[in-house]
Amino acid sequence: MSLFVIADTHLSLSCEKPMDVFGARWKDYTQRLEAEWRAVVKEEDTVVIAGDISWGMTVEEAKADFDFIEALPGQKIIMKGNHDYWWQTMAKLDAFVEQNGYKTIRFLHNNAYACEDFIICGSRGWYNDDKNKPLRGADSEKIVAREVTRIGISLDAGHNLRRKLLEEDGKDREVLAFLHFPPIFKGYMCDEIIMELYRKGVERCFFGHIHGCYDAPLKREYADIDFYFIAADYLAFRPFKIEPKNV
Repeated sequence: MSLFVIADTHLSLSCEKPMDVFGARWKDYTQRLEAEWRAVVKEEDTVVIAGDISWGMTVEEAKADFDFIEALPGQKIIMKGNHDYWWQTMAKLDAFVEQNGYKTIRFLHNNAYACEDFIICGSRGWYNDDKNKPLRGADSEKIVAREVTRIGISLDAGHNLRRKLLEEDGKDREVLAFLHFPPIFKGYMCDEIIMELYRKGVERCFFGHIHGCYDAPLKREYADIDFYFIAADYLAFRPFKIEPKNV
């Protein structure tokens, strides 16, 4: 059983939102995503989808996209991106999953999950400088502070789960952080989020959001943390396999 990650699936099976306007790599991306996913992910595997899942404005409008995700192999852990306008409270999302009979979809928000050698934690993240604000007029300092809190809540839950499982089965697990927005990318970095990851002992963090940057490195090290860029178009729509640290 393996753990994979991919961000920015940008599905639009029930709404008209073509992505090939963003470049040739997006041509027929839904079919390519399915083919690449099925090529590497097995039923017993787990895939974290790190935000920007669907262009649907409501869960009802996004249902066709969730049906598509449900039909793919593996368990899926879904988190929020800046374009996931369908996102609701966890209670409503859990009810949506139950009502539609989805068996492979869970949501990551102020919580954590165990998967084989790993503990899965994360939150959306944010930009905090004027040049890179996702929304005009947004109070970035306030939003970053809120996201730092959410990341901390998830990581605390993760460490608690790690200790509990260590007592139960004697197996230690690595705590991983998943974000939608990049905490660091080229000349940009969000010090507040990076320091929270560092304080909580995170050694590997995965993010997406950035598109069209195909010459960027897959991995960058900063503050003793390895940051991985896993946007779908960057990965050519093939989920990235996360290997245990000792591999």
